[in-house]
Amino acid sequence: MYGVDVGDRALLRARSWRWLRVRILALLSAESRLARALTPPPAASASPGGSTVRR
Repeated sequence: MYGVDVGDRALLRARSWRWLRVRILALLSAESRLARALTPPPAASASPGGSTVRR
């Protein structure tokens, strides 16, 4: 389980930016509701027949 305790200012000041970056990337790469909410779905590929909307 990953977590970031942002309520403790002294603890956050003792940690490096790299430490925070690693924790955030781990939170986003884990299969979780947070990751699903913050990462966009994969782009849908274009259909082979072409579906260009003309105006």
